[in-house]
Amino acid sequence: MTTSHDSPARVIDEFLAAFNSGDAAALEPLYEVDAVLVPRQGMPVTGRDRSAAVGYMMRLGKPMRAELRQCYVAGDIALLVVDWSIPDTDLAGTASDVVRRGPDGRWRYVIDNPMGTA
Repeated sequence: MTTSHDSPARVIDEFLAAFNSGDAAALEPLYEVDAVLVPRQGMPVTGRDRSAAVGYMMRLGKPMRAELRQCYVAGDIALLVVDWSIPDTDLAGTASDVVRRGPDGRWRYVIDNPMGTA
């Protein structure tokens, strides 16, 4: 996936690069400080729990694939609908993610909901 520099979808490329490199620390700057991850329906997590949930998926040692399905932008907030999968596992879904452009111009996850359409 390739996106323009100022596109909110760029965060997907950045996430994949960090995830697939195995560098968990590189993922943290892609989230706002109080961002929410929903690793299981109805179970949102933040902070260290969010980092631990992403770390669990990374420890599988398998690359993630993702393809943007839809992107809706309203000012500095965007909704991303993303089809993703981790090959050779049962992990796959269609995410509904909310990202926000910060004062520095970078887009970051506010809500990362990997099973957003479940």
